[in-house]
Amino acid sequence: MQLLALRKKTTSLVINHLEQFPATTVSFNLRPGVALGEAVDVIDRVQREIGMPASIDTEFQGAALAFRASLSNQLFLILAAIVTMYIVLGVLYESFIHPVTILSTLPSAGIGALLALIVSGGDLGIIGIIGIILLIGIVKKNAIMMIDFALDAERNEGKLPREAIYQACLLRLRPILMTTMAALLGALPLMLGTGVGAELRHPLGITMVGGLLVSQVLTLFTTPVIYLAFDRAARRFQKRKLSRVAATIPPPIQSQNRTK
Repeated sequence: MQLLALRKKTTSLVINHLEQFPATTVSFNLRPGVALGEAVDVIDRVQREIGMPASIDTEFQGAALAFRASLSNQLFLILAAIVTMYIVLGVLYESFIHPVTILSTLPSAGIGALLALIVSGGDLGIIGIIGIILLIGIVKKNAIMMIDFALDAERNEGKLPREAIYQACLLRLRPILMTTMAALLGALPLMLGTGVGAELRHPLGITMVGGLLVSQVLTLFTTPVIYLAFDRAARRFQKRKLSRVAATIPPPIQSQNRTK
């Protein structure tokens, strides 16, 4: 009576474990010109298409894991940078409204950076997000130049907000164009450069060039409009506040002298 059956087959010499479960590592390399974010998206899509069983748990390691971890907190970093800018500008101008006017130039820069990446066929990776963070510091100087000059004209020359911002747009146009062109020409080598590491520098240059171009065209028109709109809103709020304070003050008592 045969109680034992023997079979010969090939098997692995070492069985790796991760948290007491059998684990295996599959490595991959990137083709020239392919970004890591694109490769990670393809792997996730293929994993969903082949229908892997629920008992198999997959996760990235190494550079791919660092890439995903960095993307998970980039939104928080951008929001923290915007809040810091608002606090600094609020202390500088002693106002809650004018920092919002200055920060209103940031959406146009972000839209320009994303459009440039879409047109060029790039993806929003770590380097692209770094370029957007750089744009936060570069683009807001357009509004700072105009609003700082307009506030000075209102306080020292007694001009109305419309006249002050109009004069600021005329006098600060040349400095705005000069600073924008300096930053734009400085980013062109990053966007058009070739050689070792060029694929790492291209997203940075593309986001900076696209963001600067779009923001330069839009902020010259939108910043004065937003400045006047917020100024009218602030004046209305101040009038309502004064009217409420006046309503709480009791009327003066008038004394009448009666003569007999």
